[in-house]
Amino acid sequence: MNGFLLVDKAGGMTSHDVVAKARKKFGTKRVGHAGTLDPMATGVLVLGVGNATKLLQYVVDGKKSYEATIKLGVATHTDDREGDVISTADASAVIEEQIRTGLKQYVGTIMQRPSSVSAIKIDGKRAHERVRQGEVVEIPAREVTIYEINICEVRGSEIDIAVTCSAGTYIRAIARDLGEYLGVGGHLTSLRRTLVSPFTIDECHDLESGSLISTADGVARMMPTRSLSYEEVVEIGFGRTIGASDSDGVVAALGVDGNFAALLENRDFAGKRLATPTLVAVKE
Repeated sequence: MNGFLLVDKAGGMTSHDVVAKARKKFGTKRVGHAGTLDPMATGVLVLGVGNATKLLQYVVDGKKSYEATIKLGVATHTDDREGDVISTADASAVIEEQIRTGLKQYVGTIMQRPSSVSAIKIDGKRAHERVRQGEVVEIPAREVTIYEINICEVRGSEIDIAVTCSAGTYIRAIARDLGEYLGVGGHLTSLRRTLVSPFTIDECHDLESGSLISTADGVARMMPTRSLSYEEVVEIGFGRTIGASDSDGVVAALGVDGNFAALLENRDFAGKRLATPTLVAVKE
């Protein structure tokens, strides 16, 4: 049982909850997910089952898109609606042009301070676990890229936005930072992920009705592929090199049966370019 499952995660569930249910559904412990979604958040959650779990890192690093709602005038300790209110202010005087100006400064490659309740580990412990135990957590800013922020609608103190960004971007941090820029505070009230490149929300289903995309079909959407002969499959099975791939970088190799066989990367050996297996699919 190998492949990717595209789940439209419901609110109120952790990503680990979804993984646990998928393990029961498929009768295997070899299930993982690409990119954590908070319980409040909904939308695209990519699961890897069987040999696809080892390919999730290529999904995690991809571009993401979100639809979100920001509430101005209220700041919380988690930067979202589930946190305790730490400040309130009158946001009625804030105009749309100020909001647009504020959001523009976050587009591009920026240094962003993650939310204190993120899944980032500090001394081996998740930041959100430390916060919920009463600790004060400050996470250093890190570089992220926000490709675009579009304002969909402004309804008084609530702003609907659509964001496309790199992995590691926190939409809650955008809400917090916009509120601070405007001097009234802000937090996130809703979050829906619509893209975990190359997988979109339109392809997702609930856990019960979803079916696996084969590992070969999924990986073919992430990187170049090449088909191997039977002899080449045998060689890479022993960890040996084979003839170079047409593309440099990571290439997915498919066996004679069309199934995922390995990840290959071209390397130079004594002046000769050869493809080296960096991950080989294990026969179940």
